Formats: sequence, C-alpha cells, structure tokens
Amino acid sequence: MNQRNLKELISVARGQSPADLLLANARIINVFSGEIEQGNVAVYGGSIAGIGDYHQGRDILDLKGKYLAPGFIDGHTHVESSLLYITQYARAVVPHGTTAVVTDLHEVANVCGLEGARQILMACDDLPLDVFFMVPSCVPATHLETAGAEITADSVQAALNWKHALGLGEMMNFPGVINCDPEVLLKLAFACGLVIDGHAPGLSGRDLNAYAAAGIRSDHESTSLEEAREKLNRGMWVMIREGSSEKNLTALLPLVTDKTWHRCFFVVDDRSCVDLLADGDIDAVVRKAIQLGLDPIRAIQMATINPAQYFSLEGLGAIAPGYQADLVVFSDLASLGIEMVFHRGRLVTQDGHALFNEDSTPGNALRHTVKMKPFGSEALRIPADKRHQPVIEIVPGQIITKKNKDEVKVRDSFVVSDVERDMLKLAVVERHKASGNIGLGLVKGFGLKKGALASSVAHDSHNVIAVGADDGDMFEAIREIERLQGGLVVAGEGHILASLPLPIAGLLSDEPLEAVVAKLAYLESVAADLGCTLNSPFSTLSFLALPVIPEIRLTDLGLVDVESYGLLT
Repeated sequence: MNQRNLKELISVARGQSPADLLLANARIINVFSGEIEQGNVAVYGGSIAGIGDYHQGRDILDLKGKYLAPGFIDGHTHVESSLLYITQYARAVVPHGTTAVVTDLHEVANVCGLEGARQILMACDDLPLDVFFMVPSCVPATHLETAGAEITADSVQAALNWKHALGLGEMMNFPGVINCDPEVLLKLAFACGLVIDGHAPGLSGRDLNAYAAAGIRSDHESTSLEEAREKLNRGMWVMIREGSSEKNLTALLPLVTDKTWHRCFFVVDDRSCVDLLADGDIDAVVRKAIQLGLDPIRAIQMATINPAQYFSLEGLGAIAPGYQADLVVFSDLASLGIEMVFHRGRLVTQDGHALFNEDSTPGNALRHTVKMKPFGSEALRIPADKRHQPVIEIVPGQIITKKNKDEVKVRDSFVVSDVERDMLKLAVVERHKASGNIGLGLVKGFGLKKGALASSVAHDSHNVIAVGADDGDMFEAIREIERLQGGLVVAGEGHILASLPLPIAGLLSDEPLEAVVAKLAYLESVAADLGCTLNSPFSTLSFLALPVIPEIRLTDLGLVDVESYGLLT
C-alpha cells in the first residue's frame, strides 16, 4: 500500500472519510479473543479500516445480525486432486468461504516440473483467491518410481524466490532426512528460516526427533491421536486432515484442548470436485468439527488465524484494522451456510454463485503429457512362480495400506484376479519417458466383480494405474487413457463404459466444474455397477502408487515395501 492509500485508510479508520464498503450490524467473529462482537466494519481499498461505530460508506450493506468471519485458509491442499483447472477450482471453493490456499502444486510439478507449477500460478493472479506456493521438495518423491520431472536443490533455491513462495513443501522423503541424504539436506538448508512442511506417517521416537531437528515444523499425516500428540509435543504444528479418501478429523479432534488448540489447524490435503460441490471445502471440515463437539469459534480459529500464524501470512486470518478484507457471511454458527464471500473488500460470491470470471484455460504447455511405449495385453500377466504372493490391502477411510501375503488364483501358469476373495490385478504403466516399465501386483478392497478402472492420476509421479478383474479390460482402459492424453476410465467386457478426459498434465479437466462433477459421479456409479464398494474408488486408486505412505505400494518399477524403502523381490 502506497503512502497516499495508507493516509486514506487511516482517515477512514478515524471516521474522517467514508469507507468504500460499510458492513453494518454484524456479529463479528473475533479470532483473537474468541468472542463475538456487535458492530460495523469499515473497509477501504481492500483492507479493513476499523471495527466499531462507523456510519459513512460509499456502499453500505446491512447484515442484520448475521455472522461475519475471516475468510477460511486451507493450509495444505493439492488443488490438482479436485481434477479442476485452477480457475474452476476457485469457482468451487470460494463460494464455500475459502479465500486463501497453500499448495505445492506437487502433482503438476511431477509431470511438468517447476515450469508447470509456474503456469498454474500465473493463472491465479486475477482470481479472488490467494494462492500461496510451497516449493515441492520431493520431485520425484523417491528413487522407487519414474516421474516426468526432477526438481534439484538448485531449482528449489531458485523457486524459493518466486513471489508466491512461502517455503519448502512437504518433505515426504523422511528416510532421506533422518539418514542425511546430501541432496535432501541441501534443500532443507536453502529453506532455512522459511516454513518447511512435513510428511512423516508413523514416525516416532528418535527418528521423529531427528526429523524435527532438521527444521520441519508441521505434519498432516497423523492417523492416530497418539501419533499426533507426540508430534505436537516435539514442537510440530498438527494439520488435522479431512479429505475425500483420508479422514482423520474424528480420531484427532480430541487433541484439541485449551492448551493445544493454537498449534493445530484444519486442512483437506486431497478433496474431490464432487465433495467440493456437494459438501464444501474447509467449511465442511469446520462444520463437521462443530458437529463432533468443538466450540464453533475455536473451529473457525483453526481455519483462519492458526494457519495464518503458522505460515506468517501477515494481514490474513482475522477481522482487524489493517487486515485484508477477506470476509465470510453466514446466519448460523452450526450449519455454517455461506451466504456471501468478500475478497479484498469485493463481493465475489453470493448464495453459492461466483461473481467473477473463471473461463480461462491453459495453452499447450501443460498438454500432451502421456507418452507410453507400445505393449500388448500379455504384458499385464503375472507369472505364478510363487503360490503365495504379496497383496496390497486397502484400509477404509485412510490412504495407508496393509502388507499381506496370500495364496493366489492361478490359470495357465499365470496369476489371475480372484473376485470371490476380492483379490484383483493391479498395474502401473510408466507414461512420461515411454520406458516400457510396467509394475504388477495384487490389491484387496475394491470389490470389483468384473471390468477395470484406470487413471493417469497416480500419486506422486502420476503414471497410469489400473485395477481390474480382467486383463483385457485393464488393457483397454489403459489404452483409452493414452488416447485421451490423460483421464479416468471404466472398462467392461472389452468396451469403454465411461470416461473423464484430463488433458491438462493428465491430471486436470478443461471443462466447467459441473460437467466434471457429473462425469466423475457417473464414472463412480458405473464402477459401483461392476461391484466396486468404495465411495471414492479413483481417489483410492490414485494413492496405491504412492511409495512414501506405509506399508506397501506399487510403482512402475514394482512392489515397494515402504518400511524397508526398497522394492520387493
């Protein structure tokens, strides 16, 4: 803010000049005191000038006793998991009160590198959504998969100087931290003094001490109360996650007490476009926390001032003089039905409808990213050289998996899917370098009785992943992904039954929010018709290739034992 505007802001604050916008008769959520104030809020030039007995305004809006809260801040989210391009993502979340997000664009970066992330960030400048960037720390996440790009320590150092950058994104390579990998330590050194996010599922004891000693100050991967409490006790902020496939709020909410609440905040991590449209974003997490018994004001504090303080987002997260006028209006503290959202003092959504332009789409820089070496369906065969083989077992409602070994079904000397025992074939096909790498395994938990599902969204390297009861259907689904240059596909009886094209980096749609939601909902219904028992099968499928989450995963290089940090032989 220049000197002239600052002078005008002070003049409005003193009541000497009219506000640009006066929000009158509001019940104001004070996140500093935890109280509700009655009063008027004067806004000038996108900032809050004052709270109190103000009457002059070029525009005056009588809120008639409705609640006024700071805009919500999602402190850790992968916007790509919505399957929406950033403009449509804003259209999905801003009407739900989200006015700022912190993201590392890790998924796009794994496909298109930092230039891909830059393309997305450039499209954010005209949106009524502040997008803050955490530089991806782990691209690729490990040496156990093939990514489309590599972000070196030198690249990290350069990106930390970008205008959107806050610090270093989630350090998933916790083995690299505690075992002093030189490249990992160099990235941490470059981010010294900045925010460094963590990602350390199950880490405890001396290993956790070592991880935190490296300057890592947060974690969003706790799945048990004991794990979260230990991390908090070791000085880490606990991000309480409630996404589409990973739901930790119920388990972790007892951690929030009068003594600890200021070190906790809500995140979604990964949330589908279906959930965003039907249930909301951070507002849905706040609402559920209230339903579980958390004080409503405290729940709002954990979605506003707490993430703002952790990330040092000066001027965000509160309604106070000099703070950015990001404001949310609602009538009921429990239901939290968002009626109006203001961003920098401008009304940007009303009654769930966006009042801003969200039509732009990216050019060719983020397209044409699926490059697979030709192969036949026989490449999906698993030799039956062992009667008992490793099986990935899905844990409902979580992204962790269990490692089991089970007797397999064999036909003509090859392992086949056993639908009676819900043991299905799983394949990951490398799609960045046309290497021909194909990882094969078995998974329990999908419930498919026939057909196959395939996706080019497969964390973190985003190769093509497919699960199925039939090799032929798996093959057809994978080939359709290639034809679409990315997407989600359901196949059955040798035919493509449904698809959702994702031509932007093989991760994002270029269609409007409602169209993407409708196609994804249809895909899931077709999957259910084939017997799938999961609520979000494509979200669950996408995490089965993530080799930094216990206990067992499948990448294009093969089955990964996460605990030993190596490939299973």
